[in-house]
Amino acid sequence: MSQHVTQLSAVQLTQPSVVTIGIFDGVHRGHQHLLRQVVKSAHCDGLLAAVVTFFPHPDVLLRGITGRYYLTTPDQRAELLAALGVDVIVTHPFDEATRHMRAAAFVDLLLAHLRMKSLWITPDFALGYQREGDFAFLSAQGQQKGFSVHSVELLMDAQHGAIRSSAIRKALAEGDVVTTADLLARPYRVSGEVVHGDHRGRSIGFPTANIAVWSEQLLPANGVYACYAYLGAERFAAVTNIGSRPTFGGTETRVEAHLLDFDRDIYGQVLTLDFVARLRGEQKFSSVEALIAQISTDVAYGRQLLTASAL
Repeated sequence: MSQHVTQLSAVQLTQPSVVTIGIFDGVHRGHQHLLRQVVKSAHCDGLLAAVVTFFPHPDVLLRGITGRYYLTTPDQRAELLAALGVDVIVTHPFDEATRHMRAAAFVDLLLAHLRMKSLWITPDFALGYQREGDFAFLSAQGQQKGFSVHSVELLMDAQHGAIRSSAIRKALAEGDVVTTADLLARPYRVSGEVVHGDHRGRSIGFPTANIAVWSEQLLPANGVYACYAYLGAERFAAVTNIGSRPTFGGTETRVEAHLLDFDRDIYGQVLTLDFVARLRGEQKFSSVEALIAQISTDVAYGRQLLTASAL
């Protein structure tokens, strides 16, 4: 059972640990490459595997990023880290105090609270104020304070180069959920409570679940997607529209999933979507009848794709 805390001062390990530090937004294949080595090293030596990450994302504070930016919620990220075998997850606040903390002082916190025996990082990693804590600096700290530092090369992909969260954000902005899934090693996922909308889908014969996705999580580009929808342990095929419903003059972006062969009241429940394929971009139709015809085509195509993917 993994332990998840929201600041370093909230944990006091009694057992030494192997530590890595990073944002790990998305916990993509590149992150997994590093994390598996951390977990293996820790557990082979009878130590704990610990991850220190941050919220909000430093880009929010340093670059003024607003709106939808994250690939995972903090809780989703912690769940993904735990699934990889990480024992201790620290989601430390990235605020002005953290931003201005000197690297040596942060190292002292890691030693005091996590009993750090080794630190694993990538070559581009730097810690502390003005990124002063690079590999050379941290190695010197390790010699002085009694921990080792290991550098793990970035995972390179023949098609995508170094796998980074920025590449995933770009793919999502283009609606390319297939490339996104390749970079993540799993489908892109969003979750949220099913809330009431204007019930227009039901009125045209295609009832939809209007999902209140976290307002800071990135959505795929507006369009129609084949998805798997999860309601608790149940899985359903779904065709999902992301967009403003321009045919009806909408302006607010919504995530609306039509679950195939499904007719239940699920308002107030949490629905999770895994994006499998993009069926088409967002369109404005000349009439409701034209929209209904296209949705019928979308549902048939989505059913075909999801049936094939399940084989």
